[in-house]
Amino acid sequence: MQRKIFVITGPTGAGKTTIAHYLQQEFNLKKVITHTTRSPRKGEIDGQDYYFENETTFAQKHYLEQVEYAGHRYGSSREALELVWHTGNDAVIVLDTKGAQTYADQLGAQTIIVYVTVSNSTILAQRLVQRGDQPERIKQRLASDDFQRDLVTPQLNNHPVHVILNDDLTAAKTQIKDLMQSLKLENI
Repeated sequence: MQRKIFVITGPTGAGKTTIAHYLQQEFNLKKVITHTTRSPRKGEIDGQDYYFENETTFAQKHYLEQVEYAGHRYGSSREALELVWHTGNDAVIVLDTKGAQTYADQLGAQTIIVYVTVSNSTILAQRLVQRGDQPERIKQRLASDDFQRDLVTPQLNNHPVHVILNDDLTAAKTQIKDLMQSLKLENI
């Protein structure tokens, strides 16, 4: 049986990380650890939060997708994905919609795209305030091209996108359970 990667995508504040944690807890998916060249923040652990790399070690990996942000490189590698699959588990990763497109293009049917959204952008802004983001940072993020891109459900060439409405976490979890059941039935 071919292993799967669940790519959780959507706009900032939609609850992507919460949904990814739920998939880990309830369905035994394993998180793909991503790589970065930035230094660890207080409390972050190498190999758990990120693989903290220098420029040389970062360049030695084979990336499915990578970006540069604030002078640091970030990426998800084939090596990290294979590490999860070798445990015998399916994988989960949180990416922006551009990264989701890359995974769908490169891994095809092994990729399950889950687009997490809410019914209106006011909810997103409220969630950013609740998680402690600074007002100026929220304003910049909501105006960014990346945020605007991620507000739209990605249209992936011949690849299904499973939309989860996360206005209410209990309802979103029910949608996830239904999705997982339907995927299980497809593989019988």
